[in-house]
Amino acid sequence: MSGIGFDDAMLIAVITGLVELFKDVGFPKRFAPLLALACGIAAGVFYVNPGDLTAGILSGIVMGLSAVGLYSGSKNMVKKGEVK
Repeated sequence: MSGIGFDDAMLIAVITGLVELFKDVGFPKRFAPLLALACGIAAGVFYVNPGDLTAGILSGIVMGLSAVGLYSGSKNMVKKGEVK
């Protein structure tokens, strides 16, 4: 594993978008981080490192948690910008 590259960064954005799509069609918001983690692991195992299960799971966990952090960070930025 050589770190996060451009493809991995794009997958983080795709995972975030997929989770948002699922939430829009009725997926419970409290399970969104688990969905992001599952999508990240699937992407890591089947796309990023298809030949190495351990590396795929590890990179998938990193991508899933990064997607959760990306969403959380952007949500907090929007909330701070609101005027009460």
